[in-house]
Amino acid sequence: MAVDKNLFLYNLAVVSIMKNEAPYVKEWLDYHLLAGVEHFYIFDNESSDNLKEILQPYVDAGIVTYIFYPGKARQYEAYNEAIQSYKFFCRYIAFIDADEFIFPQNNKGIVEITDEILEDKPNAGGLAANIYYFGSNNLETADYSKGVLERFTRRAPIDWIPLISNKSLPGGTAHVSTITNPRKVHHFGNPHYAYYFEGFFAVNSEGGRVETYYNNPPLVDKIVMNHYSVKSKEEYLNKITRGTADNKNNIYNLNRFKRDDHNEVFDDSILAYRDARSKVPLEADNAKRQRVYTALLRNVSPTFGKNPAKKVFAGKMETFLTCLRVASYLREKLLNETVGKFFEEMSLEAINKTLYASIAPADLRLLIFELPNILKMNYPAAENIRQSCIKIIPKFMDKFRTPVANTWNDFIKLQYLLEMLKTFEPKEKI
Repeated sequence: MAVDKNLFLYNLAVVSIMKNEAPYVKEWLDYHLLAGVEHFYIFDNESSDNLKEILQPYVDAGIVTYIFYPGKARQYEAYNEAIQSYKFFCRYIAFIDADEFIFPQNNKGIVEITDEILEDKPNAGGLAANIYYFGSNNLETADYSKGVLERFTRRAPIDWIPLISNKSLPGGTAHVSTITNPRKVHHFGNPHYAYYFEGFFAVNSEGGRVETYYNNPPLVDKIVMNHYSVKSKEEYLNKITRGTADNKNNIYNLNRFKRDDHNEVFDDSILAYRDARSKVPLEADNAKRQRVYTALLRNVSPTFGKNPAKKVFAGKMETFLTCLRVASYLREKLLNETVGKFFEEMSLEAINKTLYASIAPADLRLLIFELPNILKMNYPAAENIRQSCIKIIPKFMDKFRTPVANTWNDFIKLQYLLEMLKTFEPKEKI
């Protein structure tokens, strides 16, 4: 059951981990704002340039959340932290690099295209969009006075699909990047592809199931990711020095530059798209407060009273978990303490009742991932959820009591969680 889109602070956010992307990040941000992105979560992986300084006006405007994120090979950690922290604030989250530009193949916004593709696919957890790889335009040196989109207008053809590491796995245009429904994501274990809860999967632009980090044959008629991974030779040499965010071993070298530097097809269509998109003003805080408050009331009020019907709760775990996190955000940022606490408590009570309304495995997974936040809350309903989980999780575990390795691993994890819940000491009730 789809969640009321008015509950979300943002229709679309982007998560990206960056290092030394200061020359490019303003163009990247401004383009995606035109294309319909409303917020950015930027993980700064120890940049030594002025990346933070460039981002600061966007941070001050409430457009960027900046997270300093030191260490090597932390891309998966950043992505998974973003899922856990922000999934109830954003209807969609795209996970892309600073050299990737999401490009709808018409003048529509990214959200509009994503909605059209996913609207009749209830099991779709995300959209996997194929990637166009742009080359160097045969440029040796960097000209930072011009943007990436103006300088690099030549790419590989759609059928450029080299094998990866001499294996039978295709790369090139077959590669995908992902726009997720973050509440259906179990975790990221690949920068291009999310792993989803039971019953959910990524789809391509035609609705076909995509079960890995490539979609072959590629589809680029509705939406594509323009990937400017090469740039000029001078900039690629800087990339070799910088390294990669998802691997402790540096995969960049001049042999890879030669492999990826394809310039056969002239394509500057993204410039026409950018020019055609009029900038839509971001929603003002007072309008956002009223919209979300109204949506909270609309979604939580049917649960009021002593004996609301079970149908009020059936299939609504995602909705009530979203209500809870948004209520907490509003209590801290926009609403007064009394109103915020009221919505938190009502959401917790609804979550507990939803546990007894024929809950789906994916919804129970979503709740389990959120339990650490719930158990910190000083409400009687939070303790009731803990007690309910102690009763319900053993029934859920039965499906994993098999000799298959991955399901047995799930069984062990749930068993450990169950013991933790039993020994957890709740805080004093308020």
